[in-house]
Amino acid sequence: MDMNKNELPREVAGRKNFGAEHALMTTPQPCVMVATWDRDRVPDVMMAAWAGQYDFKQIVVSMSRHRTTENLELTGAFTVSFADIRTVAESDYFGLVSGKQVPDKVARAGFTVSPSPNVDAPIINEYPLTLECKVVRWSDGILVGEVVNMSADESVLTDGKVDLAKLQPIVFDAAGMCYRAVGEVVGGAWNAGKKFTKQ
Repeated sequence: MDMNKNELPREVAGRKNFGAEHALMTTPQPCVMVATWDRDRVPDVMMAAWAGQYDFKQIVVSMSRHRTTENLELTGAFTVSFADIRTVAESDYFGLVSGKQVPDKVARAGFTVSPSPNVDAPIINEYPLTLECKVVRWSDGILVGEVVNMSADESVLTDGKVDLAKLQPIVFDAAGMCYRAVGEVVGGAWNAGKKFTKQ
């Protein structure tokens, strides 16, 4: 059933209805940290809450124009890290403050960087998991990057694999306007639903 553009949505019985303009469309959102170099090789990092995996080796981020997008156009590369419970304040700060107004915000937060050996972008050392990415496409506020390498600190690995229980990434909760830690394991992927295949 198609709706007219100006028509209000019909109420869904037995539920609280919010319409299409509510901020919870796909909550929770990962707190993705996008890092770039500027033309003077000063590192910049921003928090992007609207991001996700786009393809097997690609990531997509929705963002408006600002210092990070200028840097992307300059270098064609970026890194992606994930805010965790140890870096909540610093990560939130990177989302609050523009690199245009505070060019040294990475240093002000007490963070350090290393040049990526694979792309022309900085790795923020305090984030233990990083994706090194080349820009595939940047247009109309959508950034698509190809992941050329993923590196992780040994502290977040179990049996050679990234362990979210050790990484403790945070997500953005738009309903509560807060960050929440990723929780416990509640079922096995491609396993929990097998009970329905045996009927």
